Amino acid sequence: MKKFTWCAALLMAASATGVMAQVQGESPWLVRLRSVHLDSVNKDTTPLGLSIDNKSFAEIDFTYFFNKNLATELVLTTPQRQRVYASGTDIGSFKHLPPTLMLQYHFTDVQGVKPYVGAGINYTRFSGESLPTGVTLDSHSWGTAWQAGFDIPIDKNWSINLDVKKVYIRTDVYADGVGLGRLRVDPMFYGVGIGYRY
Repeated sequence: MKKFTWCAALLMAASATGVMAQVQGESPWLVRLRSVHLDSVNKDTTPLGLSIDNKSFAEIDFTYFFNKNLATELVLTTPQRQRVYASGTDIGSFKHLPPTLMLQYHFTDVQGVKPYVGAGINYTRFSGESLPTGVTLDSHSWGTAWQAGFDIPIDKNWSINLDVKKVYIRTDVYADGVGLGRLRVDPMFYGVGIGYRY
């Protein structure tokens, strides 16, 4: 956990400023609904040649602006079921729930678009395993996350959003309690959606 404390410290420091400043005439809250595509790196250190399928799904995120440049974003979705393959053969599935908390910097001097970058922490909960008898996964994963994107304003409230994230998600794999190695999901998330600032 220590290697992730820097992200938490940055978020706490931003909150502790006490500024909580709003851009004049704008709400500090922005809500986005995105369609995202998960593209896994699919690497493992087991002898099974494990991989998961890529898929698209919906996510919702809530962004709070401390001031016109600094914001924090919480990315949420519902548990997603992924098919699991061993050397290309379908062997079952599991569910994962991957909420991500980001600290963002928004560039405000660009005309026509509002680009931003972010860094933060991902926590993924694995559940609903349907795998061969005796094969199990770690129930959770902590990892860093990186982000870049931009909003295209439609009017003072609505915007179109394009977003890319790299999220580090990994889980240890066991057979009858004996460690076989680690599955690295480490996906890229490619998102497009719409935002509303209220």
